[in-house]
Formats: sequence, C-alpha cells, structure tokens
Amino acid sequence: MSDDIKQIEAVLQTYFDGLYEGDAGKLAAAFHETADLRSVAADGSLAVLPRGTWLEGVKSRPSAKAQGLERKDWVVSIDRSGPTTAFAKVQCQIPPRYFTDYLSLAKVGGAWKVVAKTFHTDTR
Repeated sequence: MSDDIKQIEAVLQTYFDGLYEGDAGKLAAAFHETADLRSVAADGSLAVLPRGTWLEGVKSRPSAKAQGLERKDWVVSIDRSGPTTAFAKVQCQIPPRYFTDYLSLAKVGGAWKVVAKTFHTDTR
C-alpha cells in the first residue's frame, strides 16, 4: 500500500509541476486520456471540459512560473479505497485564482492516473 501512496503522490507532484510550469506534457502524463474536468459555472450549470481541450488551453496561456507568480500547492488528503482506486483532495493557486481540486485516480495498466477532476475556484 505504501508504494501505491508514493506513486499517487508522484502523480500529484507531476500535476502540480505541470500546472505551475504550464507544461501540458506533464499534465497529460498525470491524466488518463479519457479524463475530463468539471466545475459548476456561474449560471449554476455543470461545465465539463475534455482533457484535450484543457491541455490546449494550458499551451496557449502564460504559465504561473513565467509570470513570476507565487507557487503554493499541497495535498490535503489521499484516500486509497482499494488496489486500483483512490481519491485526492489538493489545493493550488494561479493568482488571482485559488483552486480546490478533487481528483479521482485509477491504477490502469499498473500506473496511477487522474481519471476525473472536479474543482472549485475562488478569485481574490
């Protein structure tokens, strides 16, 4: 079990690094190719963003690192519910946006991947 937690933590670190650096390749490595991102839009509807669309957006915007923004990201909790499923709550920032992410992970083909992300954004 501890090896799985270490592998999950490594995926989460790749995710954090990819977000901060604006590195779509790192983000693609952390997310399963069928993953999507979900949040509640301002009008109360569910917004669903496919992984590929999100990665294209990451490629087209300046990274937090390139903008000299403060990096602050951390794992709040990891819950491994079985040998192939886990859930992580993480927090990160790309000021002025501050995120709480709920990441569902699955061990597919021997490797842990984020298979779904649901998130909330605070803008300050």
